[in-house]
Amino acid sequence: MRWDKDYVKEAAGNGTIVAGINIFGHEDAGAVIRAAERAKTPVLLMVNRDAKRELEIEHWGALLGSMAEKSKVPVGVHLDHCSDPENVKRAIHSGFSSVMFDGSKMPFLENVRLTAELTKEAHDNGVLIEGELGSVPYSDLGDTVIKWTSPKEAKVIQEETGLDWLAVSVGNIHRLVGRKVPIHFDVLDSIQKDCSLPLVIHGSSGISDSDIQKLKKERVGKMNLGTSLRKVFGDTLRQEIQNRPDEFDRQRLMKHSVELVEEAAYQLLISLRN
Repeated sequence: MRWDKDYVKEAAGNGTIVAGINIFGHEDAGAVIRAAERAKTPVLLMVNRDAKRELEIEHWGALLGSMAEKSKVPVGVHLDHCSDPENVKRAIHSGFSSVMFDGSKMPFLENVRLTAELTKEAHDNGVLIEGELGSVPYSDLGDTVIKWTSPKEAKVIQEETGLDWLAVSVGNIHRLVGRKVPIHFDVLDSIQKDCSLPLVIHGSSGISDSDIQKLKKERVGKMNLGTSLRKVFGDTLRQEIQNRPDEFDRQRLMKHSVELVEEAAYQLLISLRN
């Protein structure tokens, strides 16, 4: 079942959050879809910068789009964190239901201009679009600088571009493992006063369960998940290889990893839905 309406907008402010989950192959894509079917909730399969290096955007659109069509719940295909306008356009014309143009590292007016151009092209083709303001650092890249999202800039980018969702920086950090960082709800509240868009939170692995529950009460419509599931997959696969040195069939070696990813995804989806 393909993404037939804006489920992120529907979730924002209504006590639920749609999960956007990073996908790196058909194995974890299938696991996430099965988890969403069990949880009876929409989900976005996201192609991030790592995945784009492994497979062309057009191939991701065809693979994940065909899997989404056969699902029993709404499944969208989303291009995550793309700062190249041409690649965003490729995704718009390759079966993606939503795209993210990340112009957060650009001068603000350039971000607004390009976001507006891409929003028009996306909407002309029935595709939703996410933008970003502020800076959400990557812990694994040694990036530690957090630049808060400006409420005034959030208001301007909404009014000038017509985009659908806005990713914000409110203390969240990408790819954190082993520690949590607090969400600054005062910053989030200020953004929400000036901007009525559904908001997106990246870096969920570093956010406490209590803060995630609080975010459900805010106008947050989408939360990105990736690191926690990648860790489940990688840790389990490593153990399987060590325990079964004579096994060479990749499907058998990955079977338990995929099962645990499905279960972990199910638990995360339930926590965002209820």
